[in-house]
Amino acid sequence: MAGAGFWALVVLATVTSLLTAWALGANSNSPPFAPAIGANAISTMRAAFLIGILAALGALTQGGAISETVGAGLIDGVAITSLAATAGLLTASAFMAFGVYSGYPVPAAFATTGAMVGVGLSLGGDPAVETYRRITLFWILVPPVSGGLAYLTATILRRDDIPETVGVPVLAAVVGAIIANVQLGIIPSGPEAEQNSLAGFAADLVDLPAVATVEPMVAVVTLAFAALSFQYIRRRTQQSVDRGIRTFLVVLGSVVAFSSGGSQVGLATGPLENLYSAELGLPGIVLLAIGAVGILGGAWMGAPRLLQATSREYASLGIRRSIAALVPGFIIAQAAIALGIPISFNNIIISGVIGGGLAGGSAGVSRRKIGVTLAFWIITLVASIAIGFGLYRAFAAVLG
Repeated sequence: MAGAGFWALVVLATVTSLLTAWALGANSNSPPFAPAIGANAISTMRAAFLIGILAALGALTQGGAISETVGAGLIDGVAITSLAATAGLLTASAFMAFGVYSGYPVPAAFATTGAMVGVGLSLGGDPAVETYRRITLFWILVPPVSGGLAYLTATILRRDDIPETVGVPVLAAVVGAIIANVQLGIIPSGPEAEQNSLAGFAADLVDLPAVATVEPMVAVVTLAFAALSFQYIRRRTQQSVDRGIRTFLVVLGSVVAFSSGGSQVGLATGPLENLYSAELGLPGIVLLAIGAVGILGGAWMGAPRLLQATSREYASLGIRRSIAALVPGFIIAQAAIALGIPISFNNIIISGVIGGGLAGGSAGVSRRKIGVTLAFWIITLVASIAIGFGLYRAFAAVLG
């Protein structure tokens, strides 16, 4: 199986994955820093540089779970071959390219998931019904949860009886508490886990008896991160409310960009999971590194132009509404990574923008636009399944 044809397919599949990661880096990782640019808290070029670094680090340290789901969890009974992976990635990339050039909101997660289901069925595999049920439930819950959290966040920021020197630091404390529990592949873990959090690592070092199923050290580290985050942003907002909010926007953009890399890289690397692990015998970090390089290149080369456009949109939304859209993005992205569920950042951010707008009495988005967006997401999922199925059959017929 190690003939010239096999290696040609390996190269083709790898290049396709790299290009998909490049497209994701250029398009899907830009929104987190757009509010900070709109508020003049950071320059466009510096934001693009940070996006590339942070998203690549997120891809390396958090991308494994979603990559495994996309590569092996969507179809039962068969393994995705290099030819099938190429067909799936080309299908997903075509949808993303169509979205970029047409202006229609094509969710990368929907396109990739549908394409991989299509090529898997074309290979003769069986539908992974339980996985579909989990993914579908999560996708359905994203708009109301993201919109609800954004509404709550925007309401807190708009209340006259809650000064911004308290409201913004409280949100920072929530973000800090979550950061303490973010699962990372670089933190030492036990024999039964591949990833661990800073709070979990502290609990492993100091083995204390659990109190009502809660690890004392996990609680202590979580509260410590929350307190430090609260105090840091509170001190900044007390010195200057504008400076404190801008600092929080940069910090929030950083953690969301990191989460975006971890949640999006699997869409590019997942189809090659079987090829790299089973057929080539390489460790998973090699494949994630390829995806990270693609995301880094896409962010550095393609993000500046998109950042300038999206920052104008976020500037029109206002700083507080932008914060309200990004906080749910961070929370939901980390939940999806922990569960190994591919997600669309466009889905999260759009829902957050709508929820934040409702707190001010108007979503700022027409019902027609919402309907068109939802319809296009469904069309993307169904069409990518059909095209992935047909494209693999065509490749197999031509290449034997």
